Amino acid sequence: MLSHAVSCLSEPGLPESYYILTRIGEVKETGMNSREREGLVVCGDRNLGVGLTIYDIESGDRSLHISTCASPRYGVTCLRNQYLVASQIHRPGCVAGGIIFTWSLNKTQAPLRSYTVEVIGPLCCTKDGVYLAGGAPSGTIYIWEVTTGKLLKTWHGHNKSLTCLLFSDDGSLLISGSEDGMVVVWSMISLLDPMNNESCSSVLSCLSAHTSSVTGLLTTSCGLSSVFLSGSLDGSCKAWDIFSGTLLQTRTFATPITAIVVDPEEKLLISGSSDGRIFVNTIEVGLLEDPYHISDDQQIVLKGHTESITALTFCGLGLISASEDCTACLWDVVDWVIIRTFEHQKGAISNLLVMPQSSLVPLKSHQRPSNSFRCSLLEKYTQASPTSNGMAPLLPSRDHEIMEEYCTTDLLNQHITDLQEDHTVEAMQMKVDTNVENRAWITTMTKHTMRMNKQLQVKLLDIAEHRLKELEKTESPADEPKKKKTKENGPPIDGGKQPQH
Repeated sequence: MLSHAVSCLSEPGLPESYYILTRIGEVKETGMNSREREGLVVCGDRNLGVGLTIYDIESGDRSLHISTCASPRYGVTCLRNQYLVASQIHRPGCVAGGIIFTWSLNKTQAPLRSYTVEVIGPLCCTKDGVYLAGGAPSGTIYIWEVTTGKLLKTWHGHNKSLTCLLFSDDGSLLISGSEDGMVVVWSMISLLDPMNNESCSSVLSCLSAHTSSVTGLLTTSCGLSSVFLSGSLDGSCKAWDIFSGTLLQTRTFATPITAIVVDPEEKLLISGSSDGRIFVNTIEVGLLEDPYHISDDQQIVLKGHTESITALTFCGLGLISASEDCTACLWDVVDWVIIRTFEHQKGAISNLLVMPQSSLVPLKSHQRPSNSFRCSLLEKYTQASPTSNGMAPLLPSRDHEIMEEYCTTDLLNQHITDLQEDHTVEAMQMKVDTNVENRAWITTMTKHTMRMNKQLQVKLLDIAEHRLKELEKTESPADEPKKKKTKENGPPIDGGKQPQH
């Protein structure tokens, strides 16, 4: 199957079939160190009827098909190789909230259907499968405890739609990216603190170097420091220090970057572009002092797709790429040639996921995996007080402090102006709070004026009706004969008086 394969090497006394040559030319014992077969999860985001399919990567055969599923990008994740969790796209014309499906891979049972307040886009989970995070188009982030299904935290983390979510390797940090290019690093310890109601205190870094939508987030280790990478439609990939938020390296491309991945040895950065090309570059984080330096190393360009790259991942056989051209390609990482192509004729591929094939084997009634855990329905609302509704603002409310420190509007406006000159977040928050208060005051005064106008109209009608009744009372019945006689005699001549009879 591989163009660079050579003949098998064997020791005296052992059959040749005892040894095989792997794809990178290394000799391994098949009986002692065989590689586990892997499955490739493929899912689209166009039609719920297409569903989700799992292929055997080595043979290309279809192992499992789930008929109803359509997930947005980064909307499919795997919990401890036992459950598949997928957020579903929003159906046109539907005014209901979102829905998340959970399938058990080794049990024949109906999927769990968890209904959320709003539509959920990207999903991610910790490596131990304890926590699940989801991002919404409104910029709200949700965190659930998987075993109990409890909604632990929900807060407004971004001003634009969430596009990427990523947990750090140890699960202590949550990294989020949005459509406006903002990347935020959150502390999970602070977020899950029951005494902490202000999400701004959980922000470790707020990074705004990207000028367009964030399309990928990855964590990696370079030397002694922890680093995470971000890709964007602005045509750049950036490396950051995960704790300090310092920009370590920037690599620019001529086309928008739509997906990124790092090889298992963390030496290569693979970037997919909007024109179908895939760029392979070396990672030089920590070797360059200038973070904006553009490296002139010889990059490898892979050309196997005709449309935008939607997903990239690695498996035991090499690199796997997916595209809007309805195909997924398996690449050999030595010669960088396509080994196998997976056809997905019913629509573009939005998600790729690699998992062990053994997870798809149904367990017998008396069998139970040693690392099994229970997955529950996800709660729709947090168990919080009615006043808070489980929501935590991006920035803390400062109404009480403002009322104490600034007694006049002029002083408050002057302070806002001073903060705006320094381009601080506090200035933005104070300006927003002021605009909201002014708008609320205008709305209240308008309603009050309308009520007053209605009351005045009612009073005017009452006065007019009262005057009409008074006029009717002043006209007595004795005056009616005089009026009749006056009409019979006719009008006076030459302005004289009528003769008296």
